[in-house]
Amino acid sequence: MFQQFKNIDTAFRHIKLFSYLLIAACVAMTCFAIFKSYQSSDNFKNHIYVLANGKALEAIASDRKDNIPVECHDHVKVFHEDFFNLDPDDKQIQISINKALYLADGSAKTAYDNLKESGYYNNLISGNISQQITVDSIRLDMNQYPYGFTCYATEKLVRSTSTTTRSLVTQGFLRNVSRSDNNPHGFLIERWETLENKDEQVKNTQP
Repeated sequence: MFQQFKNIDTAFRHIKLFSYLLIAACVAMTCFAIFKSYQSSDNFKNHIYVLANGKALEAIASDRKDNIPVECHDHVKVFHEDFFNLDPDDKQIQISINKALYLADGSAKTAYDNLKESGYYNNLISGNISQQITVDSIRLDMNQYPYGFTCYATEKLVRSTSTTTRSLVTQGFLRNVSRSDNNPHGFLIERWETLENKDEQVKNTQP
C-alpha cells in the first residue's frame, strides 16, 4: 500500500512539473506573439501605398532628417528649372516664374523684376527664343543652417538660326518652412544670386 501511495505521489509531482512547463511554454508563446504583432504593426505604419495609374505602388516612410540632402537638392533643381525653362509665350513665362517664386524669398522676385525691366522676357517672345536649363550639379553645405548651396547649370537659348550655350552658376541658402501644394519640399531659398552667366558656345543651326 505504501508503494502505491509513493507511486501516486511521484505521478502527481510529474503532472505538476509538466503543468508548470506547459504554462511557461504558453506564456512564452503569448509574449512572442504579442511582440511580433507590435513589430508587424510598426512595419505596416512605415509602408505607404500610393495609387498611380490604377496601380498600387509601395512607398516606405522615413524620418525627414534622413532625406534632407535629397529634398534640398530637388528643391534647388525644381526652382532653377521653373525660373529658367521658358518658351516665347507670355502666359507660359508668367506661370513658370510664379511657380518658381513660391520656392524662394524676395531675392528671386528682385531678379525677375530686373530681367523684366530690362526687356529680357520681351526679347524672348519677340525673337521666338526658347530658354532651356540643365542642372549639372548642386553643392550643399549641410554643416550650417540655413543650408548653403551652389548650383552649376548649363543654359541654352534656342533660336531658329542658332543655339547659344551658357554657363550658369548661382548660390543661396535654404530655410525650413511649412510644406504646401506650392512648396512640397518645405524649403525657402534665401539670398539667391547669380555668380556667373556667360556665353560658352554659339552654334548655327542653318545650313
